[in-house]
Amino acid sequence: MKALSSEEIQDHLKEVDGWHYSGDKLSKDFTFADFKEALSFMVRVGFEAEAQAHHPEWLNVYNRVSVSLNTHDAGGKVTVKDFKLAKAIDRVVSRNEGS
Repeated sequence: MKALSSEEIQDHLKEVDGWHYSGDKLSKDFTFADFKEALSFMVRVGFEAEAQAHHPEWLNVYNRVSVSLNTHDAGGKVTVKDFKLAKAIDRVVSRNEGS
């Protein structure tokens, strides 16, 4: 897996909402109504991550989940694989909001 250049990362950031790039990671914070919703989000993302064989680094405190993505196979750099999972994570949130 090839690491993206800074220019490529900036181009891909235009395709995702609210994600930012810093410290060789693609990151986004999510806030939910309560812990149950945050945990539900993590479970749904977990299934998507497993299907893509690409797993996030994340932190959960009550109703907040912070997600960071980079690709170990690319030396801990950001790749297209990270943007693919970021888009899938956003779809998980969108489906939940539409319920």
